[in-house]
Amino acid sequence: MIVTPAPRWSRKATVVLITLLLAAAAFGTTTQSWINVTLAQSGVRMPDLHVAGSKAATAVTALAVVGVAGSLAITIAGRIARWVIAVAIALAGIGIVAAGLTVITDPHAAADGEIARQTGVSNGPAGVALTALPAVAVVCGALLVLCALWLLAASRHWVSRGKYDGAGSKGAARPAARDASEAADDDPLDAIDSWDRLSRGEDPS
Repeated sequence: MIVTPAPRWSRKATVVLITLLLAAAAFGTTTQSWINVTLAQSGVRMPDLHVAGSKAATAVTALAVVGVAGSLAITIAGRIARWVIAVAIALAGIGIVAAGLTVITDPHAAADGEIARQTGVSNGPAGVALTALPAVAVVCGALLVLCALWLLAASRHWVSRGKYDGAGSKGAARPAARDASEAADDDPLDAIDSWDRLSRGEDPS
């Protein structure tokens, strides 16, 4: 029986890697300054404050961690679990976009808590200037939503893993799945493909 090879864009390793990198990039932005604050009290210029993304938009840090965890969970998830993971990644991406846009639209409000913590004065006069990182986080969040859709589309071409997907169609699906994996392409196996084959009791070497 001739089996159509899976398209290259659907490779699991590619989906996992790009989703992981985007989530990690969103997390990385929160460790750097999102807002630079210039303070002036009684005509005396105070040292500038630098508000990190983790302070300006605390939700972004947690949501980025969800994205990282979800991308790693893809490697062992079954068919149903992949839908759950895709929804979680999409919601995390939407949350990152929303939090980032909130900072962009009102940076003074986002920085006020940190200003009050460091100076003891709330709602005082201050000049705020955004860095490029809030916009980077928004872009990463939007791309994570697209990655969630990509995951759902690409996973249709992945070999089912009976150990995780249930035994309902294991007997009938396994021979065809094995033929598909062998006929997919002649590229070297990546670590995820090798793990999948080992989990099915095959020798990837």
